[in-house]
Amino acid sequence: MAPTRAVRKLTVLYDASCPLCVHIRHWLLAQRRLVPLALVPAASWEARRRFPKLDHASTLKEITVIGDSGQVWKGTDAFIVCLWALVEHRPKANWLATAAGRPFARAAMYTASAWRQAVRTGGPLDGAEGPACDDQCSVPR
Repeated sequence: MAPTRAVRKLTVLYDASCPLCVHIRHWLLAQRRLVPLALVPAASWEARRRFPKLDHASTLKEITVIGDSGQVWKGTDAFIVCLWALVEHRPKANWLATAAGRPFARAAMYTASAWRQAVRTGGPLDGAEGPACDDQCSVPR
Protein backbone atom coordinates (compact mmCIF):
# COMPACT_ATOMS: atom_id res chain seq x y z
CA MET A 1 0.00 0.00 0.00
CA ALA A 2 1.34 3.42 -0.97
CA PRO A 3 1.75 5.96 1.82
CA THR A 4 -0.78 8.77 1.80
CA ARG A 5 0.09 12.40 2.29
CA ALA A 6 -1.70 14.62 4.74
CA VAL A 7 -4.44 16.72 3.17
CA ARG A 8 -3.26 20.34 3.08
CA LYS A 9 -5.92 21.86 0.80
CA LEU A 10 -9.35 20.88 -0.51
CA THR A 11 -11.24 22.01 -3.58
CA VAL A 12 -15.01 21.82 -3.31
CA LEU A 13 -16.92 21.63 -6.59
CA TYR A 14 -20.46 22.89 -6.11
CA ASP A 15 -23.45 23.46 -8.40
CA ALA A 16 -23.49 27.24 -8.93
CA SER A 17 -27.05 27.08 -10.33
CA CYS A 18 -28.43 25.52 -7.13
CA PRO A 19 -29.56 28.00 -4.44
CA LEU A 20 -28.84 25.49 -1.65
CA CYS A 21 -25.35 24.77 -2.98
CA VAL A 22 -24.58 28.50 -3.26
CA HIS A 23 -25.86 29.04 0.29
CA ILE A 24 -23.64 26.23 1.59
CA ARG A 25 -20.70 27.72 -0.33
CA HIS A 26 -21.19 31.04 1.48
CA TRP A 27 -21.58 29.21 4.80
CA LEU A 28 -18.34 27.26 4.23
CA LEU A 29 -16.46 30.46 3.41
CA ALA A 30 -17.69 32.06 6.65
CA GLN A 31 -16.41 29.19 8.83
CA ARG A 32 -13.02 28.98 10.50
CA ARG A 33 -11.04 26.32 8.67
CA LEU A 34 -8.34 23.85 9.68
CA VAL A 35 -7.72 23.06 6.01
CA PRO A 36 -7.94 25.72 3.29
CA LEU A 37 -10.93 25.36 0.97
CA ALA A 38 -11.17 26.51 -2.63
CA LEU A 39 -14.78 26.60 -3.82
CA VAL A 40 -15.11 26.24 -7.58
CA PRO A 41 -18.31 25.95 -9.63
CA ALA A 42 -18.73 22.38 -10.87
CA ALA A 43 -18.20 21.79 -14.60
CA SER A 44 -16.90 25.36 -14.99
CA TRP A 45 -13.93 26.29 -17.14
CA GLU A 46 -11.86 26.60 -13.94
CA ALA A 47 -12.90 23.15 -12.70
CA ARG A 48 -12.06 21.62 -16.09
CA ARG A 49 -8.69 23.41 -16.15
CA ARG A 50 -7.78 22.22 -12.64
CA PHE A 51 -9.07 18.66 -13.02
CA PRO A 52 -9.04 17.69 -16.72
CA LYS A 53 -9.48 13.95 -16.08
CA LEU A 54 -12.52 14.32 -13.80
CA ASP A 55 -16.03 13.38 -14.98
CA HIS A 56 -17.42 16.90 -14.82
CA ALA A 57 -21.00 15.94 -15.65
CA SER A 58 -21.12 13.85 -12.46
CA THR A 59 -19.90 16.80 -10.37
CA LEU A 60 -23.14 18.61 -11.17
CA LYS A 61 -25.14 15.70 -9.72
CA GLU A 62 -23.40 15.44 -6.35
CA ILE A 63 -20.93 17.43 -4.31
CA THR A 64 -17.34 16.53 -5.16
CA VAL A 65 -14.25 17.39 -3.12
CA ILE A 66 -10.69 16.98 -4.37
CA GLY A 67 -7.67 16.83 -2.10
CA ASP A 68 -4.32 18.34 -3.02
CA SER A 69 -2.84 14.85 -3.53
CA GLY A 70 -5.56 13.86 -5.99
CA GLN A 71 -8.01 12.27 -3.53
CA VAL A 72 -11.62 12.49 -4.71
CA TRP A 73 -14.65 12.31 -2.42
CA LYS A 74 -18.25 12.39 -3.67
CA GLY A 75 -21.65 12.62 -2.04
CA THR A 76 -21.74 11.63 1.62
CA ASP A 77 -17.95 11.31 1.85
CA ALA A 78 -17.53 14.79 0.35
CA PHE A 79 -20.00 16.22 2.88
CA ILE A 80 -18.04 14.63 5.75
CA VAL A 81 -14.70 15.88 4.38
CA CYS A 82 -16.07 19.45 4.16
CA LEU A 83 -17.07 19.32 7.83
CA TRP A 84 -13.70 17.73 8.70
CA ALA A 85 -11.96 20.82 7.28
CA LEU A 86 -13.80 23.16 9.69
CA VAL A 87 -12.67 24.06 13.21
CA GLU A 88 -16.10 23.82 14.81
CA HIS A 89 -17.23 20.71 12.94
CA ARG A 90 -14.24 18.35 12.84
CA PRO A 91 -15.44 16.34 15.89
CA LYS A 92 -18.86 15.97 14.24
CA ALA A 93 -17.19 14.88 10.97
CA ASN A 94 -15.13 12.29 12.80
CA TRP A 95 -18.33 10.88 14.32
CA LEU A 96 -20.24 11.00 11.01
CA ALA A 97 -17.45 8.91 9.46
CA THR A 98 -18.13 6.07 11.93
CA ALA A 99 -20.61 3.24 11.45
CA ALA A 100 -22.88 4.90 14.02
CA GLY A 101 -22.77 8.35 12.41
CA ARG A 102 -22.75 7.48 8.74
CA PRO A 103 -26.55 6.95 8.47
CA PHE A 104 -27.05 10.53 9.70
CA ALA A 105 -24.62 11.87 7.09
CA ARG A 106 -26.43 9.89 4.37
CA ALA A 107 -29.78 11.21 5.61
CA ALA A 108 -28.49 14.79 5.40
CA MET A 109 -27.26 14.20 1.85
CA TYR A 110 -30.54 12.51 0.89
CA THR A 111 -32.52 15.46 2.24
CA ALA A 112 -30.36 17.99 0.39
CA SER A 113 -30.63 15.98 -2.81
CA ALA A 114 -34.41 15.69 -2.52
CA TRP A 115 -34.65 19.45 -1.94
CA ARG A 116 -32.48 20.14 -5.00
CA GLN A 117 -34.64 17.82 -7.10
CA ALA A 118 -37.83 19.52 -5.92
CA VAL A 119 -36.41 22.97 -6.72
CA ARG A 120 -35.31 21.87 -10.21
CA THR A 121 -38.62 20.24 -11.09
CA GLY A 122 -40.87 22.63 -9.18
CA GLY A 123 -42.41 19.60 -7.50
CA PRO A 124 -43.30 18.98 -3.86
CA LEU A 125 -40.63 18.21 -1.32
CA ASP A 126 -42.17 14.97 -0.11
CA GLY A 127 -39.39 12.60 -1.11
CA ALA A 128 -41.76 10.48 -3.22
CA GLU A 129 -39.84 11.33 -6.36
CA GLY A 130 -36.53 11.95 -4.61
CA PRO A 131 -33.21 10.66 -5.83
CA ALA A 132 -32.33 7.01 -5.47
CA CYS A 133 -29.92 6.16 -2.68
CA ASP A 134 -26.91 3.98 -3.18
CA ASP A 135 -27.28 0.37 -2.09
CA GLN A 136 -25.99 1.16 1.41
CA CYS A 137 -28.47 3.94 2.08
CA SER A 138 -30.50 3.37 5.23
CA VAL A 139 -32.94 6.17 4.47
CA PRO A 140 -36.31 4.99 3.11
CA ARG A 141 -36.97 5.98 -0.49
